[in-house]
Amino acid sequence: MTFTNPETGVSLRKFKVEDKQGLIELANNPNIAKNLRDGFPHPYTEEDADNFIQSSIESEPTTRFCIEKNGVYVGNVGLHPDSDIYRKNAEIGYFIGEPFWGQGIASQAIKMMVEYGFKELKFHRIQAGVFDYNVASRKVLENAGFEYEGTAKEAIFKHGKFYDELKFGILNPYEK
Repeated sequence: MTFTNPETGVSLRKFKVEDKQGLIELANNPNIAKNLRDGFPHPYTEEDADNFIQSSIESEPTTRFCIEKNGVYVGNVGLHPDSDIYRKNAEIGYFIGEPFWGQGIASQAIKMMVEYGFKELKFHRIQAGVFDYNVASRKVLENAGFEYEGTAKEAIFKHGKFYDELKFGILNPYEK
């Protein structure tokens, strides 16, 4: 399963075992880890990569993809389905390796992932939470069509400090 935008060269594809080294090289970076939840380890080890890739491969339906730009692995994007009364919602998560920042890759990948989430997985709503200091991620979501929905004051505890979480969301336009 692969999605490609021929105009931008950005594509999403299922993970392969061969992605391990590229994942480690991009993920083992404190500038990546500081913007992600604590469940994303730093340092990022071979075992972390093995576990992530294996669970991504086994996931059915596929909800996590490798992001490529012109055939080069540049990051990850995934949808994390909610449950119970929120079962028609998903949270999107993503990262782009630092050498590829500022090229519009994340916004394009998110647009593709959102379309997949709405059309194939039939989600009604996709949301994202952003650390208040991560201005670039805010812009990525806005460029991908997400709307700012509010701020959860001091909802995040990271690096021994509290931070606000900015909430963004988008509704399924294909349901109307």
